[in-house]
Amino acid sequence: MALFSSAVASAEENTPAFVDSSSHEVLLADPTVYRLGDRYYMAGTQPGQPQGFTVLMSDDLTHWSSTSPDRLPQLTPGADIYGTKGFWAPQFLPVGDKIYMLYTANEQVACAVADSITGKYHAFVPKGEDAAAFKPAPIDPSAGNIDPFLFRDRDGKYYLYHVRFDNGNYLWVGEYDIEKGKIVEGTLQPTFRVDQPWEHTRSYDSVPIMEGPTVVLIGDTYYLFYSANHFMSKDYAVGYATAPTPLGPWTKNPYNPIINTSLIGELGSGHGDVFTDTDGQLRYVFHTHYSADQVSPRRTRIVSLKVLPSDKAGTPARIVADPSTIIYPIVATADAPDKVTTNPTTQRHAYK
Repeated sequence: MALFSSAVASAEENTPAFVDSSSHEVLLADPTVYRLGDRYYMAGTQPGQPQGFTVLMSDDLTHWSSTSPDRLPQLTPGADIYGTKGFWAPQFLPVGDKIYMLYTANEQVACAVADSITGKYHAFVPKGEDAAAFKPAPIDPSAGNIDPFLFRDRDGKYYLYHVRFDNGNYLWVGEYDIEKGKIVEGTLQPTFRVDQPWEHTRSYDSVPIMEGPTVVLIGDTYYLFYSANHFMSKDYAVGYATAPTPLGPWTKNPYNPIINTSLIGELGSGHGDVFTDTDGQLRYVFHTHYSADQVSPRRTRIVSLKVLPSDKAGTPARIVADPSTIIYPIVATADAPDKVTTNPTTQRHAYK
């Protein structure tokens, strides 16, 4: 028994904090997935220590492995990175020959860059600045802001979607100067307020909260996906709004939410990112509560999105999630290196 207990303890010690030691499921909140060629890369808000973001890699969206050669996150606090705490909600975006990572730290949005998506990240240095003398700083230190999503439009312009605080958490957007690393003056504006019943159910006592923006362009319509309610609420869920331009005006989907507990079968389903798989299928990566009785660490999930043709002239295509396609990402570890599997039914919790 002592030997068995020792082996279990050793396995748990060698398991990263972002991997469940029993099911081997990925435990990343606010996750993002980016595809380069035939390979997928994931990062998210990591539980425990060390702080920062570790990049995971997969060829099939189910089986993932860490790309860190030394078990340390590729982005971690230090002299060449902005922030000392609260590393949340990363996003990858290739720009030129670099990979940008937008993220939150110290309740500020910041930008880091690397030579490759699995490389070591350092603070973005604005064009014309002396890299050796530059001190890492947030994008807009004038006010608290979190949960960035940097969108590149087909005309080459960039737009920074994020959350700002005003007796609640609300979504804002502004045109972004990719060379200066700043929001273009005069372009910053709110997107919309809480006005659909599902967005503030009060099952968890909090101010109104909208967060986790991500944007995709389908045809000529911009789709802004977002989560609403407090992340600790069982009613945390995902909806979307559409617009003819990246700055709006926005019209909310009347069928919101498209991802929630009743559809997914797990509490607190939300805050993620949209990506396209190797077959051209839209997918949404997101997190759920750990169990029916425990919020964190949060579990990572992936679900397919269907684009339904509009049934009415002048209205955009409708997006729905397909619960039959849910993926439960897992990580192979030293004690279970090959073909780790999990029974999804053991992870689903009843709605309370």
